[in-house]
Amino acid sequence: MRKPRDFDSEMKALNERAKLLKDRKLYQLGELVIATGADSLSVEHLAGALLAVIETKDGATMEGWRKRGAAFFQRTARKSGSNAGHSVGCKPAGHDVAESAAREAGA
Repeated sequence: MRKPRDFDSEMKALNERAKLLKDRKLYQLGELVIATGADSLSVEHLAGALLAVIETKDGATMEGWRKRGAAFFQRTARKSGSNAGHSVGCKPAGHDVAESAAREAGA
């Protein structure tokens, strides 16, 4: 006879995993703001710039920003090559966030 599944504990584990992923995403977004120097902007300026990006429908402009972002991550990954375990400037960590933001902005 098979052991019945414990759906409550599975849901609890999934919710904990989702919270960890959300927390990691927020942390990485904060690192991205600091790494780009955008932390020197006021919150209003930063929010306005992000809203302008989301509202942009011009594909050429979005592609230019994507290329510039990709170059930033390649440059920072080379600078911190000896800190491979450190997430600031590490291409995989920020790359996912930037890529998803670009997809959402393009949608």
